[in-house]
Amino acid sequence: MRLTLKHYLTAALIVATTGGGYYVAKDKTAEPAKQGRSQVQIVKTVLAQKKSIPINLNTNGYVTAINTVDVRPQIQNIVRTVHVTEGQDVRAGQLLFTLDARNDSSNLDKAKAQLAHDKADLADAEMNLKRNQELLAKNFVSPAVVDSARNKLESVRGTLRADQAAIDASSVALGFNQITASIAGRIGAISVHPGSLAQPSGVPMLTISQLDPIAVSFSVPERERSNIVASYPNGSAPVFVKLGDKEIEGKLIFIDNSADQQSGTIKMKAQFTNGQHPLWPGSFVTVRLVSQTLADVVVVPAQAVVTGPNDSFVYVVQGDDSVMLQKVNVIATEQAQSALSGLTAGARVVVEGGQNLRPGVKVKEVVATK
Repeated sequence: MRLTLKHYLTAALIVATTGGGYYVAKDKTAEPAKQGRSQVQIVKTVLAQKKSIPINLNTNGYVTAINTVDVRPQIQNIVRTVHVTEGQDVRAGQLLFTLDARNDSSNLDKAKAQLAHDKADLADAEMNLKRNQELLAKNFVSPAVVDSARNKLESVRGTLRADQAAIDASSVALGFNQITASIAGRIGAISVHPGSLAQPSGVPMLTISQLDPIAVSFSVPERERSNIVASYPNGSAPVFVKLGDKEIEGKLIFIDNSADQQSGTIKMKAQFTNGQHPLWPGSFVTVRLVSQTLADVVVVPAQAVVTGPNDSFVYVVQGDDSVMLQKVNVIATEQAQSALSGLTAGARVVVEGGQNLRPGVKVKEVVATK
């Protein structure tokens, strides 16, 4: 197909029209972008403050009784009476069980009877010695007779001491039939009943757990131990347990003597008053420990800190309403507050609207309400 001059002119006109439209379109899209960069950005700011903030360690723990006693008999015997019920609160010294004491009571009576018999022998031996001493003074008997009477008296006295020891042993054995609570607390399930054979080994008759005060065991990173010890040289670091919408305050009472090499944590224990029993042994709880207090540090809201690939920084508003990028080091973040180094107190930092900021951009400042 042969192209005429008319065809060339038509093609040239189309190219020229298209190119012109391109440059017009390019100019129209570039102009708003340029205008956007020159606009003042709307931001909210706050002043960096210097103050002290507590550093909290949040972890999980479990409630445990400070004292737990497994009640077992010291002798094998038949249970006669159970004086408590399962789940009952008991006081120290309260009677729990009575065992069959007939045999031990009989042994005690026998030992007492033997003591009475030997006391009579003692009186006879004393009178015999006295009589022979009087006869020796009149030369009616030889000294050997007096010595024999004296030895008889000492022998009877020794027998009396053995009798008293037998009475004491029988009294102790009889006392084993009265089983009492060694601590105050709440008893668990009872494993024996009247007529059961109670044995020193095997399953305990019942378990008593002390519920007030009570303890909470938890673990923290081992590196925090030095902060806790330095902050509370006399111990009693405050520890809080969250129950619903409220917290219960206790105190640190135990730091383990070694750290767990696998987890890098160290075990600790806190004590809490538990009069109404809100804490129950075996329950899992959320624990908050105030490990240290950072004094006189520069603090800003945590949302003001921008974390980059390599550094953290904040945008600081300068006197001409432009922003400057200020590199900072985050020491700690606690309750939406970040403690920083590399920033001076009184600096006005951007807390909202910083996503489109660049160094040197002008901002319109709206002070954020705190």
